[in-house]
Amino acid sequence: MMRRSKGRSAGLQASTYRHKGRPGFSTFMLDLLPSSTFQPSPPWGRGWPAAGVFFSRGGSGEGVSSPHGELNPLTPGPSPPRGRGENVQAASRPKGRHYANVSQRLAVVLVGFAVFSSGCRRRPAPPKAYAAFVVNKQSSTLAEVNLAKFRVLATVAVAARPERVLVRPQREELWVVSASGEISVVEFPGLRVVRKLRIGEGARDLAFSPHGQRAFILEPAKGQIVFIDSENYKETTRLNLGTPLTDLALTPDGNTLVASSSATNRLFFVNADRQKVLGSVEVGKAPGPMVILPNSSKVFVSDREEAAISAADLTTQQLLSNIEIGIRPGALVLKPDGGELFIFENEGTSMVIVDTDQDNVEQNYPTGHKPVAGVFQQNPLVLYIANAGDGSVMALDVQNRTLLAAVHLGIEPRAMALTPDQRFLVVADTAASTLAVLQTNPATLLTTFPVGADPADVVVPGWVLQ
Repeated sequence: MMRRSKGRSAGLQASTYRHKGRPGFSTFMLDLLPSSTFQPSPPWGRGWPAAGVFFSRGGSGEGVSSPHGELNPLTPGPSPPRGRGENVQAASRPKGRHYANVSQRLAVVLVGFAVFSSGCRRRPAPPKAYAAFVVNKQSSTLAEVNLAKFRVLATVAVAARPERVLVRPQREELWVVSASGEISVVEFPGLRVVRKLRIGEGARDLAFSPHGQRAFILEPAKGQIVFIDSENYKETTRLNLGTPLTDLALTPDGNTLVASSSATNRLFFVNADRQKVLGSVEVGKAPGPMVILPNSSKVFVSDREEAAISAADLTTQQLLSNIEIGIRPGALVLKPDGGELFIFENEGTSMVIVDTDQDNVEQNYPTGHKPVAGVFQQNPLVLYIANAGDGSVMALDVQNRTLLAAVHLGIEPRAMALTPDQRFLVVADTAASTLAVLQTNPATLLTTFPVGADPADVVVPGWVLQ
């Protein structure tokens, strides 16, 4: 029986200021940080170090007032009280002797120790020579990047308007999906197109079977799921569902395909082996992106034209619940163990966290402007969120619900990937046409560099360059 659940009010308020140099950039998380973390800034730039993040107005030296009202680094505070023995009058000193200020001596010792210890501190090891691959939509290219040297090694032309790049499991192959309706198969090393598969205009949502021997993709306008023999690089069949389709997802066990249709407000369930429709179920309005639990038992779908998501059982193909979340849902990001679902607000500034076992809202949490993508680091468990509206990436301690960092890195970050060792995060910035590289733990921007016009997606397969 379907049940309708309402989210509990557990929201947190965010504090925002507008950056003078970059309209729309905001330090949106200040109220999440304890007041004790706000301190006067060092002399080389006013702001606040907060949970590992230094907030200031774009390095201009201007501070912003603490939301708790204790400090304003633009206004000098009173001089510190003088300690005993300081500024002793000359008349009270024995003639010919000089009494050094004890506190000054201590300060010199502490400064010397700090300089010595900082000089001896080991710097983090640079990234391994992992190869990252970026698809550039406007220039219709795939770029190969050396992450140890922070530069593009090579580019190859692919089909027009590429949007996604996926690694074929157990193969050194990259499959690039283009909005023009073609898949470009690129081999590594060598970075050359070895196959082209024509699917149809608007092809999207490529998915591979667990061992990479089969692939599945939508031709949305015609309402077709296309089945591909990956070993022989050829289409085997097309299943027509009789209505335009929106999104496609494959269960982790590789047995069931789920297709959403905004035109009919339904989910369709298809047996991937027999290429047969198992059933369908009506969900909320305009179903779109989906995620499936790791045990392949349940699917969650964004109901994009209402403030809700829906959950359906994959065994019975029945609707389990329609969960009211209070925001228009956008992208969905599932915690690695499947226990919680993070739903980003479409064109908004927040996300909702849902318990996937009970189908209940746990919390509403503020984000940056227009959160569009998320990726999990597993040890420690940190969620990185790309905010396309303000050019930032935020890092959230998932267990403690604590903001660890908010790093401004460009204009419109839209795709992210972690290196296999999870020590570095790469971020594709669509508007800036750059790739940013961040160190994790804590999140720190290392560099940005151009990769091509309008980068849309990035992957780091774990292949090490020689």
